[in-house]
Amino acid sequence: MELNSAIPIWSQLRDEFSRRITSGSWPPGSKIPSVRDLAQMVGANPNTVQRALSELERDGLAVSERTAGRFVTQDQDKIWLTRQKIFLEHANQFAATMKKAGATLPQTLDLVEKQWKKGKSHD
Repeated sequence: MELNSAIPIWSQLRDEFSRRITSGSWPPGSKIPSVRDLAQMVGANPNTVQRALSELERDGLAVSERTAGRFVTQDQDKIWLTRQKIFLEHANQFAATMKKAGATLPQTLDLVEKQWKKGKSHD
């Protein structure tokens, strides 16, 4: 995971962990890796990872069980709504970029379709 210095690291981590949940990489009800393990995986300070996970809990995507750790919520509606929010944010950013570049809607849709068929991803 590459971190962007213009955005707080905890926020980037929260977004990444949200994507893992909404994509099914971390399935509903699954145990989330420990703060220490996540910090090592992403190369971040454990306190920063802790803040990101606390935000996930605040957002309703994760739940803590005192002695067992953190788990992905089993609330499918919450996961679906978060996924839709992520899609909308990306679509808005992309549409604005294409408009600024002077692209028409048909050109933009054609580009998206071609990229979709190629299976290109930036994960």
